[in-house]
Amino acid sequence: MDDIKKDPFEEYIKNLPPSRKELGQAWSAAVGLQDVDGLKPSDYLYSTAKKNIDGEITIDEAGELINSYYESKQGRTEHSTEEADKVSQRIAKLLSDKSFVFSPAQYISIHRELFIRNSRHLILTTLS
Repeated sequence: MDDIKKDPFEEYIKNLPPSRKELGQAWSAAVGLQDVDGLKPSDYLYSTAKKNIDGEITIDEAGELINSYYESKQGRTEHSTEEADKVSQRIAKLLSDKSFVFSPAQYISIHRELFIRNSRHLILTTLS
């Protein structure tokens, strides 16, 4: 009897990709969180985010494009802008994930996901 009450589309709907509005809100929040830290994303991030919001590319493709952009620059950009762009994409990805829940354990996991990659880079750069 419980199966009749359960919405057969619930799981399907839960796993649908985020709408343009939701993506726009995720990117806006991501950039805003960088601004709180005094970090300013590049114009490239904004154009890449717009492509994602418009459905031209996925959030993962946005991350790949941003990484490729900075690889091609080979240190000719400010590190803080690179950090702002890469972390903004990661934040937008996390916020647009339908399974996102904010809890203390999730906070720790998010912090690790957002900053561990940049920390490794800083440590390796400092040691070089």
